[in-house]
Amino acid sequence: MNYEAIVLAAGRGKRMNAGMNKQFLELGGEPLIVRTLNVFERDERCTRIVLVVNPAERSRFEQLLARFRIRKVAALTDGGEERQHSVYNGLQALAGEEIVLIHDGARPFVRVHHLHELVNAAVQYGAAIPAVRVKDTIKKANGLFVEQTIDRSSLWAVQTPQAFRLSLIMEAHEAAKQAGYLGTDDASLVERIGKPVKIIEGDYRNIKMTTPEDLLFAEAILASRMAE
Repeated sequence: MNYEAIVLAAGRGKRMNAGMNKQFLELGGEPLIVRTLNVFERDERCTRIVLVVNPAERSRFEQLLARFRIRKVAALTDGGEERQHSVYNGLQALAGEEIVLIHDGARPFVRVHHLHELVNAAVQYGAAIPAVRVKDTIKKANGLFVEQTIDRSSLWAVQTPQAFRLSLIMEAHEAAKQAGYLGTDDASLVERIGKPVKIIEGDYRNIKMTTPEDLLFAEAILASRMAE
């Protein structure tokens, strides 16, 4: 089944300490956002992309789209105060495919076969997220003192893109908006209205560029991909 994608690129990325929007940082000679968009650009099931940007950077994004010939971005919409508001703005710009994928622009390494698995699961269950099993021991702390060791066997680290039936994610966002509720991700809004969310086992290499150290990991991932 086909889908539309919302790609979020309006964040300030303060933890990257780059002095600019991290989406413009180059990775292997291409801006980070271009690498991310190209995953969807090359997927035949993706019919359309809505790119959510900081309005002050709109012209720069438009220049990148033209320079790198990204054709599927059919709309640029303004980001909001919080990520959830940015997603809501993106949802308003969709054309109406049954399935929507919501993705962080700072995750350039998602694989197309995972996109398809998420789409198929969203068709069946309404909502699906990629996640990887937590490998480290997790401690709950009170200040800087351990309070409890958490059983990690049921813990998952969640990634994007997250996939939804459009009607469901719209219902979840509208309910959250009316209640003034801010979730940590889109799936949490669906959970809040009592609907199931299916986990698809993801890829540990589908990292999000957040801190300068992540760029080192990204270069290594990129090198391993080129060697495949």
